[in-house]
Parts: sequence; C-alpha cells; structure tokens
Amino acid sequence: MPRASVWRVPASGPADVSGVEALFAAGLKPEAVVAILGKTEGNGCVNDFTRGYATASFEALFARHHVKAPCLVMSGGTEGALSPHWTVFAREDAKETADTSGEAALAIGATRTPHLPFHHLGRREQVLMVAEGVRAAMADAGVDDPKDVHFVQIKCPLLTLARIAEAEMSGETVATRDTLKSMGLSRGASALGVAVALGEIDASDMTDDVIGSRLDLFSRCASTSAGVELTDHEIIVLGMSKAWRGPLAIDHAVMANAIDTASVRAARARLPDTARLAAVLAKAEPDPSGMVGGQRHTMLDDSDIAGTRHARAFVGGVLAGVFGMTDLYVSGGAEHQGPPGGGPVAIIVERETVLEQES
Repeated sequence: MPRASVWRVPASGPADVSGVEALFAAGLKPEAVVAILGKTEGNGCVNDFTRGYATASFEALFARHHVKAPCLVMSGGTEGALSPHWTVFAREDAKETADTSGEAALAIGATRTPHLPFHHLGRREQVLMVAEGVRAAMADAGVDDPKDVHFVQIKCPLLTLARIAEAEMSGETVATRDTLKSMGLSRGASALGVAVALGEIDASDMTDDVIGSRLDLFSRCASTSAGVELTDHEIIVLGMSKAWRGPLAIDHAVMANAIDTASVRAARARLPDTARLAAVLAKAEPDPSGMVGGQRHTMLDDSDIAGTRHARAFVGGVLAGVFGMTDLYVSGGAEHQGPPGGGPVAIIVERETVLEQES
C-alpha cells in the first residue's frame, strides 16, 4: 500500500534547491516525489519570473538524478511575513511497522493535461479539460469518492502578448487581451473544472460567460495559480483513503472571508490534538464587495500594488496567527475558489504512529 510523506523546506531564493537535495541525501528517493509546491518571492503577476527560475532549478536537480521532474507548482508572492519555501509531496510503499491500524491516510495523485490552445484559456474548453485532468489525478491517487478530496492544487497557464498574437495569427480570438486579467480567467476556469469533476457544479451550467462573473459558482476544494512558465495544467489531488497508510491526515475549511478563523480552527479541531502540523495550504483574494467583516477595505483601490498581493499578505498574517508559523502556502487570486472574498484552507498533520503510541 502507498504511504505519503510531506516536508516543508526553507528556501533562501528561487534557485535554492539545497534543502531538497538534503532530503535526497538523507534517503528520500527522487523518483518518489510526486509534487513540489513553492512559494517564491516575486510579485505573483504576469512578469514574475521567480516561478520559472524555481521550476528550471528543480528540473535541473531532478535531471542530475536522472529522474523526470514531478509536478512543480510555483506560486509567486511572499508579501508580509510569508516565508519562501518548498512543500515536498512524496509517495512510497508503506512499511507495515509504520501503519496506523488501517485508518484512512493522506492520498496524493497528480497528472498533467495536454497543451491548452491559447484561444481556449478562460473559456468552457479549459473548464472541461481541467475536469478531465482532475478525474485522472483522483484515479492516480486511488480516490473514488469526491467527498474524500480535500484540496486540488492546479498550476494553469496565462496569456502573454506573444501567445495572443499566435492565437490571432491562426484566426482565433482570445478571451481577453489584458494579460493580467488572463490570470484570473485561467484560475477561475481551472477552479470551475475542479467543481465539475467533484460534482459541485454541473458541466451543463458551464458557459464562457459565467467564468469570472458568476462568483456564486465555486469549488470548496480548488486552489489554482497561473503562471507564464507552462502552457498546460499541473494538477495535484490531496485526499483521504483507506487504501493508503501512514501517519498523515488532511482536512480542510472554507473561509467565508479573510478573517474567518472560526472555520479554520474548526477544521484543525477535527484532526488529532497531538498531531504535528505538516503543512497549511490556502487561497486568498480581496473581497470584490470592498468589505471585510462589515468594514471597508482598500485592497482593490490601490493603483501601486495588486489586490492579490494585499490579500496574500493579509490572509498570510491571519493564518500565521492561528498556526504560529510563516512558511504557509498562501496563493492569491481565488476566483471561483470558495465564496467571494474567502477561500479553501487545507491542513495536513502527522498523527502519532502505532509504534510511537506503544513506546
């Protein structure tokens, strides 16, 4: 039976893969790594090349070990006190001595979609492509019931002027010529793809015009991040399965707004009190209503700093206060990812193993 492992590794910069190299030296097999989620210190916008720099650095690391790189999901932006870091997900065959009495355990699945034609970005075709990919990642994880899925992380593409020109030279039109807006449309379409795959929304309700506008349509498990460094989708499914072994467990909350710590604390309370915190993964966005907790916010009125950057810093601070840590994976831009102004938060913990309980 498979067993999942998760590590949080600090990074001194987007090219610093030394901490993951140290994991390999300590015995982690490079081929066992399923995915690496990174928080890099760029601006998180269209021209954030720290994501591509980090991706290339990890591709080179795995190439040195003669292994194809796993899913590499780099999320730019560590505003406020968020710490640049990598979250490494691996799976190996479980050792019977480390099992947890047949309890359900963290399950991990991953896949990549085909290249997304640029004129499909932000449109129904992207939703359906992602939905198919999520189903494939669930199958890879061995998770059959959507209710057992707690977090779906997706890295999706965005539009650049060169990509727009390529589409238009082929006689196609794109959903937007605003490259920054394309990030939101891609994130939103990808999130709706998760919702379709998990049965949260019916595929028949998906039309081009609902993407980015019908914010009442959302997934409670989706986390999507757009980047210039790819033209397909990297999809990672995290859930619970009795077919997996090991001490790791996951649960999730859906924040109603950026200060909804009650939902997060309730999710943490559903996990064992004595369990060690392994990772926290979250989405953040400025509430489009312009209000948080009944008070006006100015995140969307700032012409100097993108609202997603404000939101990452704000929600990162809120969650750091809850969990007492700053190496949190907080990704900005939560279109169709939880209710407007809110977003999903996944909590992964390491429970005591049977051997530890008996010792």
